[in-house]
Amino acid sequence: MKAFDFADVSRHNNTNDCWIVINARVYDVTKFLTDHPGGDNVLLDVAGKDASEEFEDAGHGSAARLMLDEYYVGEAGLVTPFNGLSTTTNLKKETHVKQQIITEENMRAWLGFIIKSAGLLLPLAMLGGVIGLMLYK
Repeated sequence: MKAFDFADVSRHNNTNDCWIVINARVYDVTKFLTDHPGGDNVLLDVAGKDASEEFEDAGHGSAARLMLDEYYVGEAGLVTPFNGLSTTTNLKKETHVKQQIITEENMRAWLGFIIKSAGLLLPLAMLGGVIGLMLYK
């Protein structure tokens, strides 16, 4: 098993030499570019990068996951991230941190929506109560 850092993987980023990282495993998908059902641009857009999120979001089934074995070249070890989280970190940890950030942002957005909705609904409920009292008398 060979370990590659981010600098190693990032050099393989074109149609003649295309590597991607999925779940901390490195794949040389150069020979698969022309056969990819979504077209070669799907892979070239993430060439030399971590494509874990894109792979999972695409909803690949078990057949696609089994195909990965054919293109496996090693493990993604320590990488130099490009998002500024730290100078050197483990790829799996960084992916987890990214997912946490996305989840926290979604929670903040949802909470903001609830607060705004409550701010709108409370005055309407109060107005309904006042109107109800006026009609009752």
